[in-house]
Amino acid sequence: MHLLNDILSKLDSYIGGAQWFVFLLLGTGLFFTIYLKFPQIKYFRHALRIVSGKYDKKTDKGDTSHFQALATALSGTVGTGNIAGVAFAIYLGGPAALFWMLVTAFFGMTTKFVEVTLSHKYREVAEDGSIAGGPMYYMKNKLNMKWLAVIFAVATVFSSFGTGSLPQINSISNSIFATFGVKHIITGAVLSVLLAFVIIGGIKRIAKVTEKLVPAMALIYFIGAMLVIVYNYDNLIPSIISIFRDVFTGTAAAGGFLGASIAFAFNRGVNRGLFSNEAGQGSAPIAHAAARAHEPVSEGMVAILEPFIDTIIICSLTGLVLLSSGVWKEKHQNTFQQSDMIVLNEAVSDKTIADKENLYKFISEKEELELFTGKMNIKNAEIKNNISIIHARSLAENVKVFYDNKEFSGNLNIIDGKIADIQNNNSAELFEFRGKSLVHSAPLTTIAFSKSFLGDYGQYIVAIGLLLFAFSTAISWSYYGDRAITYLFGTKAVVYYRIVYVIGFFMASFVDTTIIWVFSGITIAFMTIPNLFGILVLHKDMKQTVKDYWSDFKDQNPDTKIKIKY
Repeated sequence: MHLLNDILSKLDSYIGGAQWFVFLLLGTGLFFTIYLKFPQIKYFRHALRIVSGKYDKKTDKGDTSHFQALATALSGTVGTGNIAGVAFAIYLGGPAALFWMLVTAFFGMTTKFVEVTLSHKYREVAEDGSIAGGPMYYMKNKLNMKWLAVIFAVATVFSSFGTGSLPQINSISNSIFATFGVKHIITGAVLSVLLAFVIIGGIKRIAKVTEKLVPAMALIYFIGAMLVIVYNYDNLIPSIISIFRDVFTGTAAAGGFLGASIAFAFNRGVNRGLFSNEAGQGSAPIAHAAARAHEPVSEGMVAILEPFIDTIIICSLTGLVLLSSGVWKEKHQNTFQQSDMIVLNEAVSDKTIADKENLYKFISEKEELELFTGKMNIKNAEIKNNISIIHARSLAENVKVFYDNKEFSGNLNIIDGKIADIQNNNSAELFEFRGKSLVHSAPLTTIAFSKSFLGDYGQYIVAIGLLLFAFSTAISWSYYGDRAITYLFGTKAVVYYRIVYVIGFFMASFVDTTIIWVFSGITIAFMTIPNLFGILVLHKDMKQTVKDYWSDFKDQNPDTKIKIKY
């Protein structure tokens, strides 16, 4: 597991975690925002009218309504990114990371408008009569780049696991275990059966489920978040100030948080912003392609609402919950994940300025600290060596060691700061290190929601919200994956994909969280890059399509008071 995590982390550092990817993503959104004259602002009200069904026609072709397409796409984006992803971004980059998530969402509104419009314009009817669309179809039908379409479709299949299946059930099972004590494998088994039942019915059943789940889960989460924010109202203004202040200074060390640079907050904020709203990834266009619409631009306008709802509203709520409650910089009792843990060769402190600076440079990979290699002497679960443990980018405290859930006594082999694979015929995976450190992802948001009028009952809001958010995301992404499989191999292969999808969903319920998130970042990048390339090449096509839409709209609605803009 350590080796796999190291390999994936290295690969991610060259792709999704690299600065060039961040600039490509934001640059594409910025370019289209200026090129199309801020459509996310100009067309926002018109998008609300479209999604309400005001301009629908009986002759429109498609499998879903505008609202169902929006709900399906939202269920695919409103997931762990809004609960676990925001917490992960702030844990890595501090309050400034939330600012960059919001910036990503603003420009992402335009990116979604473009990718959905083009995908809807060049959609096809599959051999089973259903609508098939997505970036692979404009790549094939307009760009005449079948090779690029194949690359994107393959990337979509992998990303359906990296975005829609693995991190969703992993976060659900962790949250359910932390809240209710239900074993991960049981949660995975039950939800896998439910997932199989829903996705077998295809897009029409998926749409019917998501149009009910999305409003319900949003309302539950909104109420819970507001209770936390109101309860911690004294910290609200300072929290908002820190979001914008730290953009220009980076986040200084605070509590167990050892600090974050401007560049790191920027990179992680944009990266997690993409994971949350998926603008530019090319996923939402697959759901919107199935919508009943006579004009591709109208469906593109509906997509403008997604990043606004997903990131600017829901992610902001999560961010304010985390910041106002103060839990993001506090150490909490937890069980350490071995892939996120490293043993140093000396005892250090995060209470002195010098040691704190050295620790920050170490976790930022700017300087090396000597790692421990040898036998860790443990008696009654307590470590007797004069060493320190880094876990979750923080200095761990009150660490105790357990084996098979019992206090451990004996020697533990450590090589280069990591537990050796075999421990005197004992499985390394059965060793557990428990203590206080920073936490991230869903567990951090769970703790934050307990800092309200509801007390410990607040954690149930996160557990229920995450269950609905993440499960609906897994449902939607199964559809994205089966459309990619349909493109690559035809409709007959879809059933095999669904079987593998459900199996992967089950297995990820008890796999290491850190590895899941790193794999997710890689698959997102592989899917996003060809899509951004494609829409940039088709920028003139996009502008002409918008111009034609307004011309036709004016002809068909001569009495409209809407000022025509393109």
